[in-house]
Amino acid sequence: MVRYYSNHLHASWLGSAVAGGVPWLWPLFGTLHFFGMALLIGCVATIDLRILGVGKGLPLGPMRQLLPWGMFGFLLNLVSGIGLYAGNPGSYQSLAFFFKMLCVVLAGINTLLFYTSGLHRRVSPIGAGEDVPFAAKLSALVSLFFWFGVMFWGRMLSFLNDTF
Repeated sequence: MVRYYSNHLHASWLGSAVAGGVPWLWPLFGTLHFFGMALLIGCVATIDLRILGVGKGLPLGPMRQLLPWGMFGFLLNLVSGIGLYAGNPGSYQSLAFFFKMLCVVLAGINTLLFYTSGLHRRVSPIGAGEDVPFAAKLSALVSLFFWFGVMFWGRMLSFLNDTF
């Protein structure tokens, strides 16, 4: 069923609900998106910065315990992002959204390469004070670049689009 609400075309019950049919749903999704990004970036940045040599006194192995929290943050972002998009799809038809999604995809590819190449096995046993292989450092730098790109372009949505 197609509904019109708030001068926007919504093709789903979720879009209508988020767009104002359920007044607290848009702010809830926005808050969940913020917390999800904080979890994701907090975990990813902690591990990536250690790989790059910050906090070299910490072993890398125990930091793997942060990964489930980072994945939970990504899941929160996925669900809340779909909800936000459904509530106002016209606001996301921009280069800022394209670049944000491009950064998400490229960060995901970088993560897949890190795990499928076996780099994660070479990094896990790195103890306190030890250095990591150059390829792992490069992967960590690329990871930080793309995840901060996701945050930058996500924030630019409200500045570059006149619809928020």
